[in-house]
Amino acid sequence: MAEKDPFVSPILKWVGGKRQLLDSIEPLIPKCSTYYEPFIGGGAVLFCRQPHKAVINDSNQELINVYITIKEEPEELIQTLREHKEKSCEDYFYRIRALDRDKEAFEHMTKVGRAARTIYLNKTCYNGLFRVNSAGEFNSPWGRYKNPNITNEATIRALHTYFNRANITIKCGDYREALKGIRKGAFVYLDPPYMPISASASFTGYTAGGFGEQEQIALKAQCDALNAKGIKFLLSNSSCAFIEELYQDYIVEHVNAKRAINVKPEKRGQIKEVLVRNYEPD
Repeated sequence: MAEKDPFVSPILKWVGGKRQLLDSIEPLIPKCSTYYEPFIGGGAVLFCRQPHKAVINDSNQELINVYITIKEEPEELIQTLREHKEKSCEDYFYRIRALDRDKEAFEHMTKVGRAARTIYLNKTCYNGLFRVNSAGEFNSPWGRYKNPNITNEATIRALHTYFNRANITIKCGDYREALKGIRKGAFVYLDPPYMPISASASFTGYTAGGFGEQEQIALKAQCDALNAKGIKFLLSNSSCAFIEELYQDYIVEHVNAKRAINVKPEKRGQIKEVLVRNYEPD
């Protein structure tokens, strides 16, 4: 495969994004026939690694629509983002944000229109925080940035080239569905919504619905199933007694991550996370 393209990088700022941990994660990723990432989020690890064959998935429909639109209609997306950039102001932001309040009209928006809206809101909302309420409506406030990079044309075109040059399957749904039919020789990187480490730390706003203890236990069962098949996996999560006890049969490594997204500025900074794996690195 061609050399890595440095412009292949995350188009969206995403809660729990892995740019800060790439130096710890990237050396642990083994050679594999197919790379799987069932909680793709902002895609920092995928875009750093740029595997030639991958299956990516997320339950967030708007996020996955961004990736599909970049793969299929990049120039139309760029043009729509240019239009957003020209009109951008606080009043315009709230008008675009409000589009998902009319569910029927929102459903009839084009793929390009919805993808451009997601990118525009992500670039202009407060702290780049993609967050929805219990009704699934985007609810982050206006961010007051001087000159946000709304169009980001170089990244969109580089991602378009990568998605079409490599064999990338893009799915939207439950992570377990994305792993069906996986074969030995594949590798799975799991970056689920983290176990909250305090009552106030919980963030479940990527999609309407949470990922609590029962979901973490179900994910561990999925890891056990992968391990039983001889499939290598690497998992990121918060450093807490619950997670460390849950994965005590595997290799658990502590790493420091810098978190740039938090509603309270004093809460941004170094936090401990764990990397769990069932193999020794190559």
